[in-house]
Amino acid sequence: EDYDEIIITHTCREVGELTYGRNLIDALKDDELLNEVIGEGFWKKIKYYPTTTREKSPKMGRITDLMRSGEAFADLGVPPLNSDTDRAMICGNLAFNLELKEMFEGYGLEEGANSKPAHYVVEKAFLD
Repeated sequence: EDYDEIIITHTCREVGELTYGRNLIDALKDDELLNEVIGEGFWKKIKYYPTTTREKSPKMGRITDLMRSGEAFADLGVPPLNSDTDRAMICGNLAFNLELKEMFEGYGLEEGANSKPAHYVVEKAFLD
């Protein structure tokens, strides 16, 4: 309800590693609880953008490179990130998270938290 669209990017080395993400996205359509809580058909707002970095696939490249070149935005039919309209969540290894934080801040987005909401958050569950 809060968002017109939700874009989920997922980058792995090989095509087979993308299966888990694709299965999660597909399962949303039939999730009765989410359809009840969020609203029937909420999953139609989701755009899934899978890429690989090593094995040949329909879309190859690191999401950071695809964003820098503008290719990801063009593929998705959206303008580059904008602090007035966009929100983001970063989840990955430490180096990736730091790279994306720098990119997001270059787009004018500010890091937030539950105590201070802003434009993006960083998932810290997998960091030591």
